[in-house]
Amino acid sequence: MESIQANGYVVHFNENGYEALNKHLQEKKYSNIFIIVDSHTNEFCLPRFLPLIETELAIEIIEFDAGESFKNIETCVSIWNVLTELGADRKTLVLNLGGGVVTDLGGFVSSTFKRGIDFINIPTTLLSMVDASVGGKTGVDLGNLKNQIGVINVPIMVLIDTSYLETLPQNEMRSGLAEMLKHGLIYDKTEWEKFLDLKSIDFADFDTFIYRSVAIKNEIVIQDPTEQNIRKALNFGHTLGHAIESYFLENENKTTLLHGEAIAVGMILESYISWQKKLISLDEFVQIKETIKAIFDDIIFEKNDLAPILELLIHDKKNEYGTIQFALIDGIGKIKINQEVENELINKAFKDYKS
Repeated sequence: MESIQANGYVVHFNENGYEALNKHLQEKKYSNIFIIVDSHTNEFCLPRFLPLIETELAIEIIEFDAGESFKNIETCVSIWNVLTELGADRKTLVLNLGGGVVTDLGGFVSSTFKRGIDFINIPTTLLSMVDASVGGKTGVDLGNLKNQIGVINVPIMVLIDTSYLETLPQNEMRSGLAEMLKHGLIYDKTEWEKFLDLKSIDFADFDTFIYRSVAIKNEIVIQDPTEQNIRKALNFGHTLGHAIESYFLENENKTTLLHGEAIAVGMILESYISWQKKLISLDEFVQIKETIKAIFDDIIFEKNDLAPILELLIHDKKNEYGTIQFALIDGIGKIKINQEVENELINKAFKDYKS
């Protein structure tokens, strides 16, 4: 597949990625290489990745525990300390091998260590390939609040090798599918319609779906790198989805949700709001709701869950001047940003989701 030119870097696919990486290592005079992994990618992905790197430079592996709960500043501090102890300098290269937690956190660690060193992302989950691979967002959570601390800083390149998807369980694949569905809903109606009948999809050719999803996000980000305007479209499903994800993460009585599972709920809720605001038709809303519910299990919400979820909306990064900002669908394939939504309508959306 042809590489995609992003804003200041290139996204390479499969064999082309390793060729580009090795060529870069030959041309750039790095002092050493650090590979950041979590406990999962250290076991399942690193053994494939290491033999494909052609370099005589010293390589050190830094591992942290897998999971969203470790995407925090404490993990960053421990990695900064390891980098320092093992002699990382301004000419060090960091390779982030993992899902969105690894690439977000590893990108932030690299962007802030000695005021910034080069890093390359190698996403290994479907979610990180179609979402975290593009846009330059790096960062960590603040307590249970998603991605509150971070910077926008692009990698040297991104290498997407879809063979890593063979290491994923089905729920992780579904999690990534949520972002792919979102890209169709906000930008490309034809792409959305390809997912209406999953049985008809040729998963042997799934690389083309991944490629199109990356291209969609890239087309949006290039227009608005710092999220002042159209890039806000990518937040569809995330205003409520992130609040739900944060609430389930902090509540010991709840099972922690994968990012895509929470976003799937958010997209249904925010599609309902779009319908109530007359931005989409009832038929379009029903199609969205039924398609997503056919892929994702229902999440159970108790009556006393809603108030703390709404409370978490106050901390959403997209808020401006104290008001909660939504990106809503304005017909499938189009978006309307900076939409204010009252709590009563949000409560109605949750009631509809449970029906």
